[in-house]
Amino acid sequence: MNYRIAEGAENISTEDIARLLKMTYWADTRSGETIERSVRHSFCYGVYAGDPERLVGFARVISDCATAYYLCDVIIDPAFQHRGLGTALVSHIVTSRDYAKLRGFLITRDAHDLYRKFGFEVVDGRVMVKAPDV
Repeated sequence: MNYRIAEGAENISTEDIARLLKMTYWADTRSGETIERSVRHSFCYGVYAGDPERLVGFARVISDCATAYYLCDVIIDPAFQHRGLGTALVSHIVTSRDYAKLRGFLITRDAHDLYRKFGFEVVDGRVMVKAPDV
């Protein structure tokens, strides 16, 4: 499948992000204003696929850019899941030079196997942590 990963909130439509987040169990009730504000104050990544291109995946990172980052709102449209797009998106983020040397955190209810591929370990049920690359 042909896809591309866009970086930066300015390159991803907030309306498309809201459409994806409404498909989740953790953000389905977020207001448009809250989504817009969270996107504005985060590092954002979008997965575009298809012809014409359509936003089918999203993730954002909150970070101090020195010691730690929090990976959140990772979503792949259910119609595009099981095609490696989630793996590609998480790989793109955690291997970037911006985050590779930082401690990573995330919270998930049901995607532990995905994040274990990248060195995240469960520390408390839903909380996962990744040690910085050496």
